[in-house]
Amino acid sequence: MDGILIAKIVLALILMPMMLGVIAYLILLERKVAAFIQDRLGPNRVGPQGLFQPIADGVKFILKEEFIPKNADKILFLLAPVVILTAALIGFAIIPWGGVLQAGSSVLGRWSFPENFPVMVSNTSVGVLIAVASAGLATYGVVLGGWSSGSKFSFLGGLRAAAQMLSYEIPLALSLMAVLLYVGTLNLETMTESQVGYWEGWFAFIPKWNLFIHPVAALIFVTAIFAEANRTPFDLAECESELVGGYHTEYSSMKFALFFLAEYATMITWSAIMVAMFLGGWHLPWLDKLLYHNNQPAIGNWLGALLKFAVYWAKVIVFLFFYMWIRWTLPRFRFDQLMALAWRGMIPLALATLLITAIVVYLEHEHALANGPFWILAANLILIACSLLIIAIRPHRVPNKRIAVLNSRYNPQLNDLTI
Repeated sequence: MDGILIAKIVLALILMPMMLGVIAYLILLERKVAAFIQDRLGPNRVGPQGLFQPIADGVKFILKEEFIPKNADKILFLLAPVVILTAALIGFAIIPWGGVLQAGSSVLGRWSFPENFPVMVSNTSVGVLIAVASAGLATYGVVLGGWSSGSKFSFLGGLRAAAQMLSYEIPLALSLMAVLLYVGTLNLETMTESQVGYWEGWFAFIPKWNLFIHPVAALIFVTAIFAEANRTPFDLAECESELVGGYHTEYSSMKFALFFLAEYATMITWSAIMVAMFLGGWHLPWLDKLLYHNNQPAIGNWLGALLKFAVYWAKVIVFLFFYMWIRWTLPRFRFDQLMALAWRGMIPLALATLLITAIVVYLEHEHALANGPFWILAANLILIACSLLIIAIRPHRVPNKRIAVLNSRYNPQLNDLTI
């Protein structure tokens, strides 16, 4: 068997259990972050500082009674959590975790790579396309879970999830297209390598990360992946104040746990893609000048790969904390506000960003325009200023007009009237 294929299989076998363990402890981190923001202690009984709480939760889910509603479509009911978890785990394969291992790098002094080996399970040229496709596949799991349960609350949650995910996939794809158009590749490793280095001239201290070139696309992408993961303030599909639990109301035991594992797996996947596309991937800004006396090389030995792996995961964990911080800070949208944000706000902005990038790329190739990233950034900042101006001068609309009721505290001017 080919040595590179063996290395990919070994990497997959290492990453999969690691991911499942990280997902379990992300739930603990979520509860700790919630406790910190709400001035509580959080889980602290099972093990030192509550470190064994994920194990206790897993045992609890395994020992709970399995329940399938009488009116449920049994096959689809069992298939839904499997579909959504599978879709969430697909994205792990295309993440560039540690740059490229140089040909000849030995393993335990015995076996060496015959050629350069990108530290990723699948170094495909359409990695971003696979990520977007897997996000679309997750929609089927949510809709199947809501429809097959035979419950009106689950069905309404499934409908909401379908409308939300399909709506936010459009600005997500458009924001990605703006970056892909400028970088010129769908391969996440190549995209990460394109962000290594710094701007020129007065802005030489700024890394060439896409975040500093396409800030509007990055903002739209972040908002869209919150919606794709059904995270607050976009958790209308499982809105407990209206739909009990939404699409997973009728689920119990490990089937219920799979939905939550899928949610956190989706968070990790999209956080990793965010890091690769906008935050420089494994690039270590500023410190790479001290460690390498130059820009950080993409190809290196085992030590360099481990450093890149640690840097990549550090960025992912910071972004996961941002996920949790937002959840316990912002209130939930109304559903009409959710749809309006996508169709009337994010999609026009994403189209404008894509148009700006296309114009600059055309001028660079056809008319030798210099400093393309600077012009894209300047146009993005103008776009942000215009958007804020439109919001500021837009007339205030009262969505829920109260009826004038006699002796109501909302209409004190009517209190003195007599019938």
